[in-house]
Amino acid sequence: MRFLDQRPEENALLEQTLANFKRSVHAWSEAEYSRPHEAARVYRHTNWRLAAGLALGCVLAAGSVAGGVYERHYRQELAKIAAAARAAKQQKLAAFKSASQTGDEDLLAKVDSDVSREVPSAMEPLAQLMAEGDAK
Repeated sequence: MRFLDQRPEENALLEQTLANFKRSVHAWSEAEYSRPHEAARVYRHTNWRLAAGLALGCVLAAGSVAGGVYERHYRQELAKIAAAARAAKQQKLAAFKSASQTGDEDLLAKVDSDVSREVPSAMEPLAQLMAEGDAK
């Protein structure tokens, strides 16, 4: 404030300039308010981006659901194939066990018949001679 008090001629000029600016602002405002205004034209745009975004979102959701359904069906088919393979393997194993038991039984019967001879094979000619002698 001391600066303005020291120069009174500049202070009067500054006050006059500010008063002129204030009057010009008020005059401009009055002119703008009293001027006839046109209604602003409102353009209605059809928002194709929104529609395209919604359509793509629906396609994405449908694709996700379809992919999930396909994946579930695929896993169920794999489980069926694996179950059929396990069943076939168990059938083969059961068939092999029954065949090997039958083969083992035949082999054991042959060994039993070979072992259960009355006369050893080295003595068989002598046993035949004795049997012929008993028969006469």
